[in-house]
Amino acid sequence: MILEAERGVVCAYARRMVGDGLVVGTSGNVSVRAGDLVAVTPSGVPYSSLTPGDISVVDLGGAVVDGALKPTTELPMHLSVYWDVRDPDGEPVTAVVHTHAPHATAVSTLVREVPPIHYMVAAVGPSVRVARYATYGTPELAAAVLEALDGRRGCLMANHGTLTYGDGLEAAYHRAQQLEWACRVWLLAQSAGRPALLPPAEVANVVERLRGYGQG
Repeated sequence: MILEAERGVVCAYARRMVGDGLVVGTSGNVSVRAGDLVAVTPSGVPYSSLTPGDISVVDLGGAVVDGALKPTTELPMHLSVYWDVRDPDGEPVTAVVHTHAPHATAVSTLVREVPPIHYMVAAVGPSVRVARYATYGTPELAAAVLEALDGRRGCLMANHGTLTYGDGLEAAYHRAQQLEWACRVWLLAQSAGRPALLPPAEVANVVERLRGYGQG
């Protein structure tokens, strides 16, 4: 089976999205790039029954090279990230996570940028933009996401959800979780009053500090 390890990882993280409350049903999608091939979740298959063999493998032009199922309808968006996004630090872009996380989706209907309620928004960048709305699965949505990702590692998608990327699924998924958490905190805070927000300079400072965070 082509990209056997990558298919297993994609399947595992797709199922994890359901357990973590980032998607329901068959919504959202996950992909991993290995060279000129991409392992990506199929369209319309419940994640509870998903197996590694169900994961589609496509080339960078979108043609299916292995797998019996059609890839996600959001394939144009995933491929546009692999083709056109440049990581701010020059890291390779090898994984994409798209969720319908409820708190982030709610925030996407209220603002054009995620309010800097907590310094962990810096896991995505100096700000987190909301991509303009476009119908799912279209080139217009892919283009809107690319605009919002400029200099960032993730974004919200207006009235839709989130997209994050990384140099592996662990990094991309972590950013999706942090983004959902920050959006939840802001919604809770603003429902009770007028929350204090961090100044842009502090978020930029944390962006720099996160480059040396952890054991790596």
